[in-house]
Amino acid sequence: MTTIFGVPTQALFGQLLLGLINGSFYAILSLGLAIIFGLLNIINFAHGALYMMGAFVAWMLLTYVGLGYWWALGLAPLVVGVFGVVLERVLIARLYKLDHLYGLLLTFGIALIIQGLFRNQYGVSGLPYAIPAELSGGQRLPFMFLPNYRGWVVVASLTVCLATWLVIEKTKLGAYLRAATENPTLVQAFGVNVPLFLTLTYGFGVALAGFAGVLAAPIYSVNPNMGADIIIVVFAVVVIGGMGSIIGSVITGFALGLVEGLTKVFYPEASATVIFVIMVLVLLVKPAGLFGRTA
Repeated sequence: MTTIFGVPTQALFGQLLLGLINGSFYAILSLGLAIIFGLLNIINFAHGALYMMGAFVAWMLLTYVGLGYWWALGLAPLVVGVFGVVLERVLIARLYKLDHLYGLLLTFGIALIIQGLFRNQYGVSGLPYAIPAELSGGQRLPFMFLPNYRGWVVVASLTVCLATWLVIEKTKLGAYLRAATENPTLVQAFGVNVPLFLTLTYGFGVALAGFAGVLAAPIYSVNPNMGADIIIVVFAVVVIGGMGSIIGSVITGFALGLVEGLTKVFYPEASATVIFVIMVLVLLVKPAGLFGRTA
């Protein structure tokens, strides 16, 4: 059996694949967080709960309405995004001129409420969500077996992340959006509806979390704690990449997923903490994060 550094290649590449899968979720969730913080200056601690809501919406669409995975992939982010729009208009819009701590506390409370409601209704045991038939099975590669669905998750996540970055950084819409957050009075003078821009930005950011929840549903069991289990790691990813850095969140998310996978191979005991160790080291050397800009 072929080995690399004493580790069988199949085991090594299998863990790298798992790391890449985790990195896909880190990237897309941290992207949503970076958009909301970078453009709205809100630390959205409810992001994990909205990721969980996306998975539950997919499960409910299948269970109660009979709409399968491909419908859920479009409808669940829309439902979560609309919920986010209402949330922003009713509560979060009141906090834009206040200290970051107020937004953190409010969204943390919202997360607890959402998780409590779903836990009360569905329990904590987890609900299965089947892989779509079109993506079942896998490919036998020379060095490992690649499940089709896991490959799809990586491709879908990378595509959405890159498309989002292109829209925000390279289009006129993205330029208006960045200008609206930096100098809203001037942009409003040109006839742009700044409050609507901010509302839609928050809605889009949480819709990304809902999209990630649908991708996660067939891999992990759909349960009310799935958001709480990942959000702390995602916040660490955002801090390492640089708060508010769009491309930083994407690159760092995928990279740290791979680092986590390698750690599980060579030093499994550290796999749960390696990302936080990296965060501490990065903050010591570059407090604004790898891709962040100092004020």
